[in-house]
Amino acid sequence: MTEIVYVKGDATAPQGKGVKLIAHVCNDLGGWGKGFVLAVSRRRPEPEARYRAWHRERAANDFGLGAVQFVRMSPYIRVANMVGQRGMRTGSKGVPVRYGAIDTALGAVAVRAAELGASVHMPRIGCGLAGGTWSRIEPLLEQRLLSQGIGVTVYDHD
Repeated sequence: MTEIVYVKGDATAPQGKGVKLIAHVCNDLGGWGKGFVLAVSRRRPEPEARYRAWHRERAANDFGLGAVQFVRMSPYIRVANMVGQRGMRTGSKGVPVRYGAIDTALGAVAVRAAELGASVHMPRIGCGLAGGTWSRIEPLLEQRLLSQGIGVTVYDHD
């Protein structure tokens, strides 16, 4: 099993050779306006446009907790919009992060990464606005990605 590589930098500009899949967590309300998604949108408009359409047309597709939408940004870079957050604010039901949904989404990311021969790149998913803890996310990465031989790089922004 490989190990997670931690680097300082921008996850929207993944390092290394070959196909790279940028994974991040989205909410289940169709909101795209704070956190890492803004950096994604500064790179290319497609991930946001596709996510908003996916949410808008949710009655006819698989949009929901645990679902993943893959968006091609270039021949070598894809974005995985993973729905792993219930709502956008901490409230009476706790923080928005949903670890089970992230786990399910990472399973789909592992399948796609294996199909593409891709490495997976991400910020510390689920730990920003979603309110999660890295000690709960890291084991999910180990179980879903590293155990399958998929390289994972986690970026801590400067």
